[in-house]
Amino acid sequence: MITWWMWFLAALVFGIIEVLTITFVFLMFAIAAIAAGLVALFGGGTLAQIVVFVVVSILLIFALRPLMKGRIQRSGEDVRTNADALIGKTGYVTQLVGDRDGRIQFSGGEWSARSSEGLIPVGTEVTVVAIDGATAVVQPLHS
Repeated sequence: MITWWMWFLAALVFGIIEVLTITFVFLMFAIAAIAAGLVALFGGGTLAQIVVFVVVSILLIFALRPLMKGRIQRSGEDVRTNADALIGKTGYVTQLVGDRDGRIQFSGGEWSARSSEGLIPVGTEVTVVAIDGATAVVQPLHS
């Protein structure tokens, strides 16, 4: 016989796995395990517990998971992170920037840079158009 605390322990394990994977599948299993645990807590038999776990899992995976994934994907469309977040930032040239090397000051630090449009003299304000490894690809702001 499966006792209620086993289901709640399973829900906790599924919850931890969900936090590590962020797939929403294990979240559905965790919710289903809680439902089965409630059935056990109120005296339901082993078969009833298993049926509740399976049915709730299937319903949640096919009904709720697609909605959650769609909502998360839509909300993250405009969020730029890491190197993408630096594109469009402005700075100024601290060492002549050519097609292979140079230095710019932007985003709180000094970066190696190369130009996408020929030589850019010291003091020129530039816009970052791409990040190539650890090098900012820049063009003059008023070109």
